[in-house]
Amino acid sequence: MTLERLFLYDTTLRDGQQTQGVAFSTADKQAIAQMLDGLGVDYIEGGWPGANPTDSEFFNARPDTRATFTAFGMTKRAGRSAANDEVLAGVLNAGTPAVCIVGKTHDFHVTTALGITLEENSENIAASIAHLVAEGREALFDAEHFFDGYKANPDYALGCLHAAHDAGARWVVLCDTNGGTLPSEIGRIVSEVIAAGIPGARLGIHTHDDTGNAVAGTLAAIDAGARQVQGTLNGLGERCGNANLTTLIPTLLLKEPYASRYTTGVTEAGLAGLTRLSRRLDDILNRVPLRSAPYVGASAFAHKAGLHASAILKDPSTYEHIDPGTVGNARVIPMSNQAGQSNLRARLADAGITVAPGDPALAAILDEVKAREDRGYAYDGAQASFELVARKVLNQLPRFFDVERSRVISERRRNAMGALVVESEAVVTVLLSDGTRTTNYYKNDNATDLQDAGPFNALSRALSLDLGPYQTHIDGMRLVDFKVRITQGGTEAVTCVIIDSTDDAGNSWSTVGVSANLIDAAFEAYLDAITWKLIHAGARPV
Repeated sequence: MTLERLFLYDTTLRDGQQTQGVAFSTADKQAIAQMLDGLGVDYIEGGWPGANPTDSEFFNARPDTRATFTAFGMTKRAGRSAANDEVLAGVLNAGTPAVCIVGKTHDFHVTTALGITLEENSENIAASIAHLVAEGREALFDAEHFFDGYKANPDYALGCLHAAHDAGARWVVLCDTNGGTLPSEIGRIVSEVIAAGIPGARLGIHTHDDTGNAVAGTLAAIDAGARQVQGTLNGLGERCGNANLTTLIPTLLLKEPYASRYTTGVTEAGLAGLTRLSRRLDDILNRVPLRSAPYVGASAFAHKAGLHASAILKDPSTYEHIDPGTVGNARVIPMSNQAGQSNLRARLADAGITVAPGDPALAAILDEVKAREDRGYAYDGAQASFELVARKVLNQLPRFFDVERSRVISERRRNAMGALVVESEAVVTVLLSDGTRTTNYYKNDNATDLQDAGPFNALSRALSLDLGPYQTHIDGMRLVDFKVRITQGGTEAVTCVIIDSTDDAGNSWSTVGVSANLIDAAFEAYLDAITWKLIHAGARPV
């Protein structure tokens, strides 16, 4: 059976840049474009040339890709020819093989937002597409507000699609711009568009997630006949985001009926790198990865309940809809005070620790975990610290170093120029396993970035400045998230700190520390993070 081709169109670099708090640099865009090309998408929309300096610079220095690079712009304006429209010319001057232009298809927006007649808008669409085709470009038309426009005036909305299609558009993309159209409506309307003469092989779908249905709406459009899928990595996008390609791609490749009907440009290797790609994007954006993200989240294959873990040990398919490794993720058996020996054996096995069934050490580990959680520790979200607890009970915890003494001082003041500055300085004395002592000192001198001026930052940097023979193992470590929770109230409050770390190899791990002192709790978690990294990097005590 010949599989039908679906074409993946990524707009992370354009629509994803509309995400609140996201601002790509040119270097960021170059790196993301190469990641997308490695994944196997068919189109990479790079942005709007001329809209801002970053986009213009990126198009001048875009990487070579297998995927079709696409510039984004808008239709020509009324009252001038397509050849004499400087905005359209700016998009063409980007030199991309494909150009996507957006145009209104909702009569309300045409008359109210643009202030032109419906006929003028239709002519703008047809003339713009025809001009792109005449210039030798693959032309795509984003039918903005199409679903709202179709419900308000179906004849006019369809007329806009025909204007683009008849002028030579390779793809006519139906956009749920406001994100309010439900999947059943999308499926019905796409079917009616095809019945009205726009071939499904020329139709694309572009949904937003304002009702939480962007992925479902996209699948409904595919079911109805659309063959181009638009979206963003990790669901980036304006407001609630766009259709999440990180969810859509594995669904299309692994789930029926899609897996046996369609094919895409994503290879098995590309799919296996999806989790790393998702987390790499968050790393570039300095965002915390969403633990509950389908397929790629850290909790996507986490099994906390003892009943689940017991079944997982017998057959993973009992509580997993796919093999986590298919998308580059991993199974997690969290430890908590709800855990039983099934969770424990599974979690130890994942850490490479073998304990025979019935070994008294299992009960000892469970008792230790439950006792520590009673004091405020939380191992449900700190698997690396749990592993260290288990190794200690089993006498399998290497001793790399001890912190003999640490001190941190933080000062907030105005400098000689009258500017408010925060300075933190820390001293850490470390005793290595061979008896060598090293004292490291770190200071934020006149720090202006308050994120880098805190006492824990100074303490962690002081520790990591020089760990002697272990230094090369930790140089690629990065702290990506820092969570604080008060586990007891009043004047005797106990603070629990969980930190998430990553490294250059793409590993991610979480550790926990507890203390009445916030900085001490964070430092304990950081010490665990370094120890876990050293163990898994193959370091040996000297």
